[in-house]
Parts: sequence; structure tokens; C-alpha cells
Amino acid sequence: MHDSAPVPRIFVVGMGSNLGDRQRTLREATEALGADPRLQLLAQSTLRETAPVGGPPQGPYLNGAALVLATLPPASLLDALLALERQAGRERRERWGPRTLDLDLLFSPGLLFAGPTLTLPHPRLHERRFALEPLLELVPWAIDPGSGVPYRTILEKLPPA
Repeated sequence: MHDSAPVPRIFVVGMGSNLGDRQRTLREATEALGADPRLQLLAQSTLRETAPVGGPPQGPYLNGAALVLATLPPASLLDALLALERQAGRERRERWGPRTLDLDLLFSPGLLFAGPTLTLPHPRLHERRFALEPLLELVPWAIDPGSGVPYRTILEKLPPA
């Protein structure tokens, strides 16, 4: 007899906001992650203010990450994150534009995933100090599952913020 219960998997969720009360928005998003019965909030990183990357001129971001244990497959977890963004008032008007809340699936240890709406690890993770720093705060041993290179090594090669 097979047990059809989903196997829990660890994910790092990148979090950012640059509109409204950024700290409150990120706190409420973290609380919502912890309240979802399909997720267990394991840890959260410190928040850091960062300059926007790409897109139109806009204010600075507050960025961080959450470590969650999920019983959802990756694409379903992404759907849950997008629903939280919408609840926080996010409107997708222009690519890399300002946002009340941005939640990205960044990484899951050992997982390479490519679907129609999601790629893991995040395809630009290796270029983004604002995502790698909080990820490494939560998972200091994280290794890119595609290249086998530790993310700490990748971070050290990036230009300073």
C-alpha cells in the first residue's frame, strides 16, 4: 500500500517590498506563510535595504528571505505565493517595476526544476546579492544544484552592493 501524502521539502522564499509600509508588508507576508497549514515557517532572515535592480526609477527595497517546509509541489507553492502577493495589493504593470510585495521561490536543496511558470533555482539567483545574502543567512551551506558551486563562492564573486 502506498502512502499518497506529499513529501515535505525545504524551500527558500525571497521577499521584497518597495511600496507602502515595507516592513509591515513583509512581516504580514511572513505571518501568512506561517499560517498556511501546508507550510511550516522554519526561519526568516534579517531584512536589508537594497537598491532596485533593473526596471524604471523607483525607491529602495527592503529584502529578506523565509525558510519554509512545504507539503506542496513547487508550482503549487508558487501559486500560493502569487496569491499572497495579490492579497498585499501587488499589481503587475511593468517588469521589474515597484511593488508592494514580491515573493520568489529561490532555492530548494538539491532540486533542479523547470516548469512552464517556474525554474528552480531562481534563474537570476546567481546574479543577485539581495537574494543570495538572505538565502545564505538561512542556509549557509547552500550549493547550486546545477553547477555544484557553493552559493557563498558565487556571492563572493559579485560586485559590492
